[in-house]
Amino acid sequence: MRIVLVGPPGAGKGTQAAYLAKNLSIPHISTGDLFRANISQGTPLGKQAQEYMRAGQLVPDEVTVGMAEDRMGQPDASGGFLLDGFPRNLAQAEALDAFLRANELTLDAVLDLEVPEDEVVKRIAGRRTCRNDSAHTFHVEYKKPETEGVCDVCGGELYQREDDSEETVRKRLEVYHRETEPIIDYYRAKGQVVTIPALGAVPEVTQRAMGALAAKAA
Repeated sequence: MRIVLVGPPGAGKGTQAAYLAKNLSIPHISTGDLFRANISQGTPLGKQAQEYMRAGQLVPDEVTVGMAEDRMGQPDASGGFLLDGFPRNLAQAEALDAFLRANELTLDAVLDLEVPEDEVVKRIAGRRTCRNDSAHTFHVEYKKPETEGVCDVCGGELYQREDDSEETVRKRLEVYHRETEPIIDYYRAKGQVVTIPALGAVPEVTQRAMGALAAKAA
């Protein structure tokens, strides 16, 4: 299957993408991983991306598209893939369509993870990160530490990252509504969108998504 996963920040796209890709036996292709791989390997596209990032500028669509097309063309993706974070806007969606047409491929579904905006803010703004190790994360409501403000793992101080502040989260949501939400309408007009309520336990959301994909394929 060839799937695009969309949803607002905090919807759990990365978590769901990993589970779905494993269940479907297809590679999980995330924009973040593409950037890290190309930069670490020193590819021409990676070098271009790094120049823009160092200058504090957005990486142009053509660079992101080039990385995605290269990854989708690799042997392990010949039987399908799950795209997470790409396409991010209409220009990238049109580029993906062109790539699929050129390779006589089709997109099977666009999974839209639906989460109320207030829940998104609560999920992200409630995160607390250990100053000693950013891999140690907690939540003021969903994953409370044994001692408030103290990491259960190493005893380090827990703090709210600037990226997790409510103000920053709401700005990210504005960008999502402006740039990424339009691709949902774009794909809905093609009959490819499947909307999944993304509230609840992770396995429950995965089960809903798998069921919706099976129904769409039937």
